[in-house]
Order: sequence, then C-alpha cells, then structure tokens
Amino acid sequence: MSGMIERLPGWPTLPDLFGWVEGGFPAAHTVPGTHGIRVEEHLEDGTYVLRAELPGIDPAEDVEITVAEGMLTLRAERTEKSTEKHRTEFRYGTFTRSVRLPAGARGDEATAEYKDGVLTVTVPVPEKESGAKTIPVRHA
Repeated sequence: MSGMIERLPGWPTLPDLFGWVEGGFPAAHTVPGTHGIRVEEHLEDGTYVLRAELPGIDPAEDVEITVAEGMLTLRAERTEKSTEKHRTEFRYGTFTRSVRLPAGARGDEATAEYKDGVLTVTVPVPEKESGAKTIPVRHA
C-alpha cells in the first residue's frame, strides 16, 4: 500500500454516495432513467397544497399532472439543449413523483400554477363529518 486507498469491487465511490443522498437510494427509483421531484405538502383551510421544485421546465409542454384512485402523480421532463460536451450537475430526463391525497380530496377539482421554478397544485378537501351522533337522553 503506497498511501492510496484501494476501492473494493462493488463498493460505491464517495460521489456515488452523494448522489444517493441527493436523489434517493437506487432501489427507490422504480423506473430506470427517472428522477424524483422534491416536494412539500400541507393542509390549509380545507385545501391540500403540494409544492414541487421543478426549475428550468416549460409547464405548458413538459409537465403532466394526473389524479387516479386517490393518488396525485407529477411527471416532468427537462431536456438538455446543448450538444457540446461539458461538465454539468443539472439533472436532465424524466422526473416523477406520486403522493397519496388525503381522504375525501376532490382530485377532479385540482388546480396547478407554475411560478419561479415551483409548481403548486391545490386540491379541495372538504371537512369530513365525524360520523358520530350525539343522542340526547330524556329524563323521565
């Protein structure tokens, strides 16, 4: 050993580990060639709000939002415009993310807005009645 660290076959390199932290563990990606979308979500005044980080895309051409069986799915694609070889840390390709909507969410009434690289999807969630009924007791 002359002061160099030998990497064992099959072990990830340090940049590989940073990539896992950035994009999730490899097993988390079910479709090869896709990347996750970073999101934040919350309930606000009877509305489910999902904010997704999607810089550098054209929302009219490159974003698809679907709601099916209580799941909201975002799909976006960012293509590289340059044909020259250069160093980049930007991610290109297909980005996807699916989240479960709260019970009672009205996915068919969802709206979306894109501003400053952030896609905001809002879905109405009516307040649900508790289902409990108070029964008055008569005094005889």
